[in-house]
Amino acid sequence: MAAEVAAARGFRALDPCVHCGFCLPACPTYLATSDESDSPRGRIVLMRALERGEIAADDPALLQHLGACLGCRGCEPVCPAGVGYGQGLEAAREQLVHSNGLSAGARLILAVFGDRWLWQTLMAPARWLRDLGFARRLAGSGRFGFAFGMVAATTGGRGGSGGRAQRSLPPAPSATSAPTVALFRGCVMDALFSHVHDATRRTLEANGYRVIEVAGQGCCGALHAHAGDHEGAAVLARANVAAFDGADHIVVNSAGCGALLKDYGQLLDSGTSAAFGARVRDVTELLAERGPLRGAAIERDIAYDAPCHLQHAQRVHEAPLAVLRAIPGLRLQLLPGFDRCCGSAGIYSMLEPAMSRAVLDDKIGAIAAANPRPVTIATGNPGCLMQIGAGLLAAGLEIDVRHPVELLDESYEKAGFYRGER
Repeated sequence: MAAEVAAARGFRALDPCVHCGFCLPACPTYLATSDESDSPRGRIVLMRALERGEIAADDPALLQHLGACLGCRGCEPVCPAGVGYGQGLEAAREQLVHSNGLSAGARLILAVFGDRWLWQTLMAPARWLRDLGFARRLAGSGRFGFAFGMVAATTGGRGGSGGRAQRSLPPAPSATSAPTVALFRGCVMDALFSHVHDATRRTLEANGYRVIEVAGQGCCGALHAHAGDHEGAAVLARANVAAFDGADHIVVNSAGCGALLKDYGQLLDSGTSAAFGARVRDVTELLAERGPLRGAAIERDIAYDAPCHLQHAQRVHEAPLAVLRAIPGLRLQLLPGFDRCCGSAGIYSMLEPAMSRAVLDDKIGAIAAANPRPVTIATGNPGCLMQIGAGLLAAGLEIDVRHPVELLDESYEKAGFYRGER
């Protein structure tokens, strides 16, 4: 019953649409195909027909066009009517899954991320390939080469602190004087980006937060929710809500995870889950609230690329820029299309590789044409880090991709804010 109520609410979010077309230039798939059915406006027509039973749930064209949507929600900020496109899309996909089931590929991928032991076990070889340098040597433009490039892109950045244990020089914040922040580790971030978790902890503590670890947490469920597996997402969400207690904030450094965590109230339709969502903050939001403290200079040309689910879903625009601007010497630029999807979109790049790469090509082209060309791309989502990093390697561009908090961490280390055994 709760799932049916959520689906009805999702379709109602499409009610304000007047088919004005403002969304078309903001849609990466429409820009790639020029097909009205690959635009938000066209997909809303299809979703409404599905809701009313005017088109069958197994209609090939329906499945093609809704399946090709990135779910980036870039159409939402430009919509003058306030259409909740993302809610409608998830409701439609949930109905399609209910009628048709998940594809074999999606079912396999989601089964892995639904089980902590499975994803930890399967990602261990990826870390081995990355750490020994094989992934970078095997990276390329073909499908398998691109996959190796994605793994290679999870390496900690140049000169950064990586996973080394360090402590901030100021006294550790006390329980009574500092806001308490519980770190959400997730799945891909925990398995492949532990260096970003370390940087998150260090920079937050340097800015006066007390960071704590929480046992019993797991995958946020965003991959399941975006694919239409409402129940799979709900199972994971309930486990996370039960695990987190007693902290002022829940900090997340993955834009995709943060968007769903903040939306747990709608997913689970309960007061407890809504209260959980109200405590979730992106790491850049927390750092921007405290300043953040300025570090040492890093003389470098960088470009910021906004993750869709931070920019469009969470509407967090200025906080990542505030973090980067707290680093003296950093020459920051916003390239054309910086707020447009890179084509990663959770498991989309695995299920729709051709469209995913077509969307990415525009972004890589803008980076290659930049003057001055950036040395580093900063972005705050694991899928974006991997997708853009792999695209740069495939294009032969010697440009690294880093999370904004990694750059702040590097600045703090250079300033002498940290000490400890290396």
